[in-house]
Amino acid sequence: MLQMWDKALTAAERDEIIQKTAAFVKKQGVRTPAVLFLEMHKPLSGIAAHAAIAFAPFIMPFLGFSRVDKYSRFFADRENVERLICEIENPTEPEEETKS
Repeated sequence: MLQMWDKALTAAERDEIIQKTAAFVKKQGVRTPAVLFLEMHKPLSGIAAHAAIAFAPFIMPFLGFSRVDKYSRFFADRENVERLICEIENPTEPEEETKS
């Protein structure tokens, strides 16, 4: 039987999830809606992590066991959500000035 949450998320795994998710959000150009969504739902992150475990049999065929396990462990800690928000808000490339 598969064991979920059998060990804590390492700092390297946490940073990898943050980098990949922030890069995806930045690439799609939805920084503001993503930050707003994460800020609004930050208090519910623990519940979302447990819901991912509850619904794992339904979402694992689409996302895979390791991804569901990693993201559920990631969202179990509110501090990780705050780190993700900070990374999304961090401008990695200089923004172009708007010309009038």
